[in-house]
Amino acid sequence: MKTKLLSCCLSAVLCSTFPLIGYATPITATQTQDIVAPSLSITALQKLSWQPINTSDTQTIILNAASQHLNEGDIQGPIAAFALPANRGSLDITLSSLVQDKQVYVPNVLVLDQGLRPAAFYPSSYFPYERPGVMSTDRLEGTLKLTPALGQQQIYILVYTTRTDLQKSTQMVDPAKAYAQGVGNAVPAIPDPVARHTQTGTLKLKVKSEQNAGNITIGQVFSSPAQEPIIVGPTQATVTPSTPQKVKPVLSDTERYFSDAIKKEISNGNIDKALKLLDEAERLGASTARETFINSIKNKG
Repeated sequence: MKTKLLSCCLSAVLCSTFPLIGYATPITATQTQDIVAPSLSITALQKLSWQPINTSDTQTIILNAASQHLNEGDIQGPIAAFALPANRGSLDITLSSLVQDKQVYVPNVLVLDQGLRPAAFYPSSYFPYERPGVMSTDRLEGTLKLTPALGQQQIYILVYTTRTDLQKSTQMVDPAKAYAQGVGNAVPAIPDPVARHTQTGTLKLKVKSEQNAGNITIGQVFSSPAQEPIIVGPTQATVTPSTPQKVKPVLSDTERYFSDAIKKEISNGNIDKALKLLDEAERLGASTARETFINSIKNKG
């Protein structure tokens, strides 16, 4: 069985000329007028107080007049700012905004690396309405899957709402309808309530570490060119493929680092980690990483 798994991995590498790790597609401001990652000054970000959050932790955050505020561009009102550990593997983060008294805070999330450089952007459309359950209430909710790049100690998450969001509302489901649908009864013909968008609200943040090759890498390994933040979630615009840029060859020390790391992970049977390293190495322009991966798989088999 182990030999078959290694053979499948080797075939996937040989047959594909694209990265094996799933990344969201960058969308620049010129490609969509509806969803654009905010441009915040480093000075404004450095002034914020970033609340530390541990892995396997759940936090409830009340946003009100006493909370931190940010008013730049379309961003308006109270915000939440978190610092998460970046040296404990991949992070699975569930953010919920609770509907209370037919009001709700609509979150947008900007993820920044250790240097406070924007790396991923989750617009409000990424946090859809979720019906109440046995242990949950009406809420807007989304899950962020992030993989901090090597060498970082922490990354940052900024949660905010916008002037545009405040002009809208969220259609909910009447509890009687939800109950009838759940038990298979006839659904009553009654109107559904509407939640007004506000500058205040209650957030719940649940964080856990995991190993997942489909996560978005946050931050830069060694020295790589600055990139536009990745926009996650549905957009209304048609994305035009950008012209590929020529990647500069990496330093020999970097080549050696990735080759050694790939060999070590394959030797230990950690194929997923080896694939991550291969993808990151090729993204930086490494020319020997794929050959190292293939030879290591052959030797392992």
